[in-house]
Amino acid sequence: MADTRSIDLLIVEDDDGFREMAVEWMRRKGHRVEEAANGQEALKHYDRKHFQVAIFDMNMPGISGLELLQRLKSDGVDTEVIFLTGQATVENAVEAMKMGARDYLTKPFPLSELEHRCRMAQEHWLLQRENQQLKAVIRRARPDVAMIGESRPMQDVLRLVERVGPTDKAVLIQGESGTGKELVARAIHQASERVDNPLVTINCAALPEQLVESELFGHEKGSFTGATGTKNGLFEVADGGTLLIDEIGELPPGLQPKLLRVLEDGSLRRVGSHQERRVDVRILAATNRDLSEEVNEGRFREDLYYRINVMSLVLPPLRDRDGDVDLLIDHYLGADWEIEPDARAALVSYHWPGNVRQLINALERATILADDRHITLDDLPHEVVDAAPHDGFSIDTSGVKRLDLIERAHIIDVLHQEKGNKAQAARTLGIHRRKLYRLLERFEIDESLYR
Repeated sequence: MADTRSIDLLIVEDDDGFREMAVEWMRRKGHRVEEAANGQEALKHYDRKHFQVAIFDMNMPGISGLELLQRLKSDGVDTEVIFLTGQATVENAVEAMKMGARDYLTKPFPLSELEHRCRMAQEHWLLQRENQQLKAVIRRARPDVAMIGESRPMQDVLRLVERVGPTDKAVLIQGESGTGKELVARAIHQASERVDNPLVTINCAALPEQLVESELFGHEKGSFTGATGTKNGLFEVADGGTLLIDEIGELPPGLQPKLLRVLEDGSLRRVGSHQERRVDVRILAATNRDLSEEVNEGRFREDLYYRINVMSLVLPPLRDRDGDVDLLIDHYLGADWEIEPDARAALVSYHWPGNVRQLINALERATILADDRHITLDDLPHEVVDAAPHDGFSIDTSGVKRLDLIERAHIIDVLHQEKGNKAQAARTLGIHRRKLYRLLERFEIDESLYR
């Protein structure tokens, strides 16, 4: 199918006869064409209009074609330029291409060939614009990396991220599960010069050994059962960008030498292929294991450990981040949610074995259960509530506090007055029915107490 896209075209040529013939040809082909007899006229055209493609004669009086290109490049004008030249000026045309011109044609030539070169130049211009648009979309869509924390351990981490981000060195990110290792990896990537290229992640603990190799290095069709086609590995996908190898401590021993080779010289081979490929990838590795101990036990290669541990970041557990739980609560809930003081106190005092991930899950659960965007102790997980310090004293074996006992008695009294009608009892208590059901469960109130 013929390409019918119209080209925004400027023809700059001091030979009036050739220029008029070329303009007429291009307009008959449906292109939007302007013309100029010299470089000065061309600059006036650029003052009022943008052109996808421009055709410059190399030798013109006044401003030469080469000088015109230099002026446009210095002004940041985005135009694909094709030069027309005689045999004596081919060397200058080649020099112009080094400066950013798209193509050149040596006179004489058929106008059909000139149009073909213009279409190729337009295609390149469109691809460049699409690439710029995609990068802009990626930048807008890229989530902000919110590194929340004012505690000293987190401030130390943030300072290290700022220092290692702009480098191209491998970074080993260590910390307990849920401390935010992938979040730190994203922050490092966004602080690097590779930010407009991909950040690709693989979790070594989530895949069997044969799939880890295929995912990392790719495979050729027929290289193993189920390999019905050729597949690029994640190293190739991340070429020019960053690859995060999560849970690298789980990397099978047989793959560790292959990873080491990529880190050493950027070379790899797909599964089932003898062809060597090269990639330019920055490696970030994350683990909740003590890799030095894994090395001592012989489960992780020492040379690979030193390769990925050029820079090291150790993320503190949430229990060691004084004051940060409050900040995280406010950040993830936002201004539209209220949280009662006793609920906040329970969250702050909890030891969070699952770290930030567990805290976020608890907050998400609370927002689902809460009424009127108001979080109470009843909306929190039992393990958080049960671990909270209780003021006052316990008065019976059920373990409820003094105020809880009063609230329990009031609920029973209202249910008795409403003859067990839970919907009406909730209205009388001024709460949603689902909250009443949670209170019945919490205070162990069964129907025998109010029927």
